[in-house]
Amino acid sequence: MAALRSLALASPISHCWHPQSRSPSLSGIVTRAVHGSAQSPLNGQSVHMPRIRLSPVTRNSKVSGPITMAVKPTIQFIQGTDELTVPDVKLTKSRDGSNGVAVFSFSEPSVFDSSGEIGDITGFYMIDEEGTLQSVDVSAKFVNGRPSRIEAKYIMRSPREWDRFMRFMERYANQNGLQFVKK
Repeated sequence: MAALRSLALASPISHCWHPQSRSPSLSGIVTRAVHGSAQSPLNGQSVHMPRIRLSPVTRNSKVSGPITMAVKPTIQFIQGTDELTVPDVKLTKSRDGSNGVAVFSFSEPSVFDSSGEIGDITGFYMIDEEGTLQSVDVSAKFVNGRPSRIEAKYIMRSPREWDRFMRFMERYANQNGLQFVKK
């Protein structure tokens, strides 16, 4: 109701108080009749709010806060199909921190098992609760005519992209038991 009142007071519409127009459903809240002015697009339209029924809070009532959905950090080559193989990741960053590159190496990735049934590899997708990071720089390595390895490269062109990538990697590492080794 406070938002409606502040919106109404800020508009170019002239207001008239009508104490007789009290709504029994709003119990003690005075409603306003709105009269249009020449500049107003609303020209005398009234707004009716439905009655809100609130249940009383008791000791045994469960009061819940906002619901937060946690998304398991995953990597995908085909959208909708999680890659089960945990990669080796090599990171490089420029001295000034303005850009960086992450190279992911997957030995015997599970996408080769399902790519014929589900579809083709369409890119490299890193998905977490903040959204999706993606790259199309994906290459497959073959041994004796059979696919054995996938390398994917993700390029970060700003400190902001680097920070976002590192947040993903921290979540992914915690989920999959990876650890950072500085060389």
